[in-house]
Amino acid sequence: MEVCLIRHTTPITEPGLIYGRKELLLHADFSNELEAVRSQLHLHFDKVYSSPALRCTELAKALDTGFETDPRLQELDFGEWEGKTWDTVDQQALQAWMDDFVHVCTPGGESMMQMHARVKAFWQELIRSEYQNVAIVTHAGVIRLILSIVRGIDLKEVFNIKVGYGELIRISGSFNG
Repeated sequence: MEVCLIRHTTPITEPGLIYGRKELLLHADFSNELEAVRSQLHLHFDKVYSSPALRCTELAKALDTGFETDPRLQELDFGEWEGKTWDTVDQQALQAWMDDFVHVCTPGGESMMQMHARVKAFWQELIRSEYQNVAIVTHAGVIRLILSIVRGIDLKEVFNIKVGYGELIRISGSFNG
């Protein structure tokens, strides 16, 4: 199986904005970023999955009108922090989360471990499928978690995996959960 992990293109945002699940419009340069993604795609996909977020579905729709959304492909739920900036949230709660984001939930949100469970459930279902060529249009957090599953990277290290806007990462092989 070959899987193309594709991060959504650049959203319109302000520096420091926390926007895991927050809906954002895409940057005016979307068409150029779309063409850059398309230029890297060399095969027909048996299946295209997308996070339900607008910033993902717009790209998925441009790549394949028959794409399917899956809520397990959503970014980390930052709960009460959504739409705020890092400098405006409770700094003690932020420090507690930063010290152990794997296990600590953001207020009203989820922990990395909870997100990992849903992404892993999606991944295990996918690798049991008959598809040979799959595209997944999603967020940096989801891509990091899939790579952590495939490459055996500890969850504490996932933020060391850099994933740019519109970046495509190919992984292939016979995967194990």
